[in-house]
Amino acid sequence: MKKAIAIITALCLCIQGFSQRLNTQLRQHVEYLCSDAMAGRPAGSQGERKAAEYLYSALSRADITMISKRSGDEFRIVNGKDTITSRNVIGIIEGYDPVLRDEYIVVGAHMDNIGTYSVTIDGKKQTRAFAGADCNASGVAALIEVADMLSQNAIFLRRSVIFVGFGAGEREMAGSRYFLSSNPSLTSTSVKMMIDLDMLGRGDASNPFQIYTSISHSDISSIMAHVKENESYTVQPTFFNGTFFSSDYLPFQTAGIPSMVFSTGKSKEYHTAKDTPDLISYENLAAEAIYIAAFIKSAAIKDVLYPSKTVVSTEPDRVYSASDCDVRPQFFHSDESHYLNSWVYKYLNYPQDAIREGVQGRVTVSFIIEKDGSVTNVKIENHLYDSLDDEVLRVVKVSPKWIPGEIDGKKVRTRIVLPVEFRLKSR
Repeated sequence: MKKAIAIITALCLCIQGFSQRLNTQLRQHVEYLCSDAMAGRPAGSQGERKAAEYLYSALSRADITMISKRSGDEFRIVNGKDTITSRNVIGIIEGYDPVLRDEYIVVGAHMDNIGTYSVTIDGKKQTRAFAGADCNASGVAALIEVADMLSQNAIFLRRSVIFVGFGAGEREMAGSRYFLSSNPSLTSTSVKMMIDLDMLGRGDASNPFQIYTSISHSDISSIMAHVKENESYTVQPTFFNGTFFSSDYLPFQTAGIPSMVFSTGKSKEYHTAKDTPDLISYENLAAEAIYIAAFIKSAAIKDVLYPSKTVVSTEPDRVYSASDCDVRPQFFHSDESHYLNSWVYKYLNYPQDAIREGVQGRVTVSFIIEKDGSVTNVKIENHLYDSLDDEVLRVVKVSPKWIPGEIDGKKVRTRIVLPVEFRLKSR
C-alpha cells in the first residue's frame, strides 16, 4: 500500500556545527587521492584516471546527473613528440526554475598533481610520489561533499549547478580550457559564475580562508550577507586583494565569465614531498565545505546575481523580483521556506487519482505579492498532472496576506516562484 506525503525540505542547509561524518569523509577522499597507487596523479597518468573514476563514483552516489562517462571526457595534450590523454569529469544538478535553469554555476577543482620524484636511500634510487594533499586533493574532496550537500537541497536550486573535476590543471589549466572549448554554449551569457576550489586544506591564522574574484565585491558581499542571514557558520571567508596564483578559474575569467576562487592559499609545502594528508586540517576543511555549499545555494536561488542599484519605477503596475527588494516579502515575518512548510504543505492534499496512477514529482508555482500583501496572479509554471496542479493552485490562491516587499522604503509588487514536491512513500 502507498501512503501519500508531501516532502518538506528546509530551505537552509540545516547544518549545525561540524559533522564527524563530514570530517571522516573528507579525510577518506584526501587519503585515497594521495595514496601510493595514484603515483602523484600527473596529467595523463593512470593515477589521474583513477582519481577521475573515484570522483565519478562519488558524484554518482550523491545523485548528481553525470554528463561524462566514468573515465571522464577525454582530451589530448601534444607536447613536442609526446601526446598525453587527460580527462574531465562532469555532472549537473538541473535547476527547477523554468527561466533560470538555463543559467549555470560551474564549480570545479583540478584532480591532478605533479607526479613522482627520485630519492637515494642507502645508495639505491627509489621513486616516491608527490601526494598533493592540499594541491589539490583538498579541493576535490570539498567538491564531492559540496555536491552531496547541494544534491540534498536540489529542490531549492533555481539555477543549474555544474560540477567539474578538471584534468591537467598542472598543465596550464588544459582541462578547464578544453571544457570551455568543447562546450561552446557555455559562454559569459549562460554561465553566471565559475567557482574554483583549490588548496582548501590548510585553513589557519597563517593561511586564512579567502575569496579571490573578478566579480565586484559588493555583488559577492550581497550573496555572503544572504548566507549569513540564514545560518551561523564557524568560518567566514575574507576577500584577497592582490595577485593570486593561477588556477582553473583563469580560462573562465579570460572568457569574460564571472569567476572566483575559494582557497586557503599556498603553504610552504606546496609542490613538495611534505604536502601530505596528515597536514590537512579536516575540521577547517569541513567548515569551509559547509560554507561553500551555502554560498552556492544562495547564488543559485537569487533572482539577479549582479544587481545594479534598483530604482522604484514610476509605473504603478511594475512587478519586481524578490532579490530586487531592499526588504524581501515575508510570510509571518519569515521566508519562503516557512511559507511552504507552514502553509502549503500543511493544507495540501495528495489527490486520490494521482495516488492511484502513482504520479509524483514537482509543481512549480508563481504568484505576485501585491502592495497590500495579498496573493494574486497564481500560475503553474510547469505542468505535472492536472489534479496536482489544481491542488497547488487551490492552496496558494487562499494564502493569507504576506508582508509586502520594499524598495527605498516603498512597498512594491513582487513575484515569487516556488517548487512544490509530491512524493509517494511505501508504508
